[in-house]
Amino acid sequence: MPLSTKPATPPRRLCVAIAGASGFVGRALIAMLSPDCDIVALSRDPVRVNRSEPTKNTPGPSITWRRCDLFSALETENALAGCDVAIYLVHSMLPSARLTQGKFEDLDLMIADNFGRAAKACGIGRIIYLGGIIPADELSRHLASRLEVQEVLAEHGVPLIALRAGLVIGRNGSSFDIMYKLVRRLPLMVCPKWTMTRSAPVSIDDVVAAIGKVVNDPDLPPGDYDLGGSETTTYLTMMKAMALMMGVRRLMIPVFLFSPKLSRLWVRLVTGASKELVGPLVESLRHEMIPRDQYIFDRYGISPASFRDAIAKAISGSSGASPRVVPKVVTSDTTVCSVQRLPLPAGRSADWAASRYAHWLIRFFWPFIVVERTLDGSLIFKFRLFFKVTEISLLHLTYAAKRSSPQRQLFFITGGVLTDKKAKKVGRFEFREVLRGTSFNAAIFDYSPALPWWIYKNTQALLHLFVMHSYRHYLTRIAGRSEK
Repeated sequence: MPLSTKPATPPRRLCVAIAGASGFVGRALIAMLSPDCDIVALSRDPVRVNRSEPTKNTPGPSITWRRCDLFSALETENALAGCDVAIYLVHSMLPSARLTQGKFEDLDLMIADNFGRAAKACGIGRIIYLGGIIPADELSRHLASRLEVQEVLAEHGVPLIALRAGLVIGRNGSSFDIMYKLVRRLPLMVCPKWTMTRSAPVSIDDVVAAIGKVVNDPDLPPGDYDLGGSETTTYLTMMKAMALMMGVRRLMIPVFLFSPKLSRLWVRLVTGASKELVGPLVESLRHEMIPRDQYIFDRYGISPASFRDAIAKAISGSSGASPRVVPKVVTSDTTVCSVQRLPLPAGRSADWAASRYAHWLIRFFWPFIVVERTLDGSLIFKFRLFFKVTEISLLHLTYAAKRSSPQRQLFFITGGVLTDKKAKKVGRFEFREVLRGTSFNAAIFDYSPALPWWIYKNTQALLHLFVMHSYRHYLTRIAGRSEK
């Protein structure tokens, strides 16, 4: 009798988490990776998550959407659980809050730090990050933030592969959509100096192909690698080529002036893009985005498309309609997000910063505000008038000991007359060390104020910014004294 043989066990499919899965690159990446990998797509949109159906135990593509607010360290850990590789595509993300206080680079820093910590806690093997090409000259705020995100993702010990691209051409890519609308809507265009800046635009197909190869290449050493197209050109040349392919005549007059404020204004007026999107992009247009080499494409035998071929494909995919420029998110939520970066004196920790903050506030608001610290580390802010004759509990900050460490102090905003007791979420207030302990973020998330919104926005919200600004000066003085 012939010997029976057991069927060969198929190799285990790689589980890949994608942060920014609903974005321009994320959607293309899901389509490319899903036949061979199990995809965990992260989204903060509960509608998208509720409508999706996990297909993990069925043959063929496996795509599972998980609800994830990257501003929540716990949600990020839960979302990355069980994954092998994590891809980070998030750029200048704004939280879904009615009021956001903070610079975009501080918001980016916060979510990148959450992601790096969560990847470490979940045993992620590698992080693949898509950032921007870093030129040799002084960086714009946007590119400096991209580099900072790369550094903080790598800071927690998970091997990081940073792929750096300049202009990515493809339908619904933010930069391409802006150029498309400028060409489509303006028969006469006075082109500022930035339109003569050189770059090596790369096709979305080539970027996605490179990421897919990197995902399946465990031998690629951690580090940063540039991605660029086959040609070096200017934005002006690209817009002229675009007009030719669209079959429209456009008069483009170059001028040798670079005015970011004026450029932001006319780009927003013509395209309808939000200031949060246009501002960082325009500031970076003075930089030449030229790759150092084509190592990644050479390694995997990818021949990058020309910018004309990439533009032609993006335009043909539009079916004559204007590509989409993602509008500013409008939410009916009444929560608050505030992220303020503060200096941390040498040798100090987030634990010290939180404790010092409570003591500093007492002196700052004396004799009207007192701060009581309970035995479990919680803080109670009280308003007092005429000593203890009139006493009102303003805020209760309950210390989350299990989620805290010397480098991160977390409090839940659980009570006080300034907190909405009917809120769906419990607010969070935390002190978080970032950038290897040189700074820390004082951050508020999911806080629902009890005051009517217009009163809150013009009183308590402004007071919080004033307090943070004053605390920053206080810490700067301490740091200055310690250096002497």
